Amino acid sequence: MYLGIKGLIVTKAKVLITGGAGFIGSHVNKLLTQKGYKTVVFDNLSTGHRGFVKWGEFFKGDLGKKSDISRCLSKYNVKAVMHFAAFTSVAESVSEPAKYYANNVVNTLNLLEALKNFGVKNFIFSSSAAVYGIPQKTPIPEGHVLCPINPYGETKKMVETFLPDYEAAYGMKYASFRYFNAAGADPDCELGQWYDSFSHLIPLVLDAAVGRKRAVQVFGTDYDTPDGTCVRDYVHVADLAGAHVLALESLLAGGGSAAFNLGNGRGYSVLEVIRMVEEITGRKIKVVKAGRRNGDAPVSVASSRKAEKILKWKRKYFRLEDIIGTAWNWHKKIAK
Repeated sequence: MYLGIKGLIVTKAKVLITGGAGFIGSHVNKLLTQKGYKTVVFDNLSTGHRGFVKWGEFFKGDLGKKSDISRCLSKYNVKAVMHFAAFTSVAESVSEPAKYYANNVVNTLNLLEALKNFGVKNFIFSSSAAVYGIPQKTPIPEGHVLCPINPYGETKKMVETFLPDYEAAYGMKYASFRYFNAAGADPDCELGQWYDSFSHLIPLVLDAAVGRKRAVQVFGTDYDTPDGTCVRDYVHVADLAGAHVLALESLLAGGGSAAFNLGNGRGYSVLEVIRMVEEITGRKIKVVKAGRRNGDAPVSVASSRKAEKILKWKRKYFRLEDIIGTAWNWHKKIAK
């Protein structure tokens, strides 16, 4: 049992984690277990790793198969679902949009329909800062217009549009987290990003540091930013996990539904990240300049005041060197 944010005594719930064998989901699973929750990981292992399911129970299933979802919910009496199962590459979403709409939208609707039928009333959604598109102001607040510029962001926006309707019609409360750039790794070095899932800057640069890549491509050097390269907000995966637990406790204690930004509030350019990796690893990174990539915003930096105020979210890893440092420890471990 625990004391909820409104002072109510709430029995620990069993939580279903879709995509829990992936990067963020596995970190959340670890923290939930540490907090005393029972967890069930639902994953088809298309991009996740069975070895990351070190806590809770595992159910191999596919959200594209409604029967898999029903069998899982019939077997486990879950009180809340955290939904991480999605494709996440902006570039791939531009070249293969059908793949993204099928997996990120249709399969989420399959899940929501099953949750409605089984009476599960608490839903935590892994959204993205990509819902904002080109920001009109930074740091970006949650009230900023949602105008995605790539199919990946559009899929996240579409799901966010469904959630208030499901709450109004079926009483399904939700928290939607708009991540900025999830980075870093488990400080205990038990979890991190795996080789075949690398599509984000920090692990790609670390791959070059360990010699698995010859060079790092920098897409666009003529943006209206201090050094001409894209600026991004990097938030540590352990801090993301903490926000998910806080949202769960809020919903179970009677808190309202909401969308929240999760970011660090400080932007770093592509070249700044590369220089920091060089400083931490002591290794020179070869850079290959390329043209702009479709679907990339020049600057994306979060305002996370809403999560700080409502959920009492506090970040532990503010500095870029700490975020990259934990990722480097993990990268060296899996490179052996």
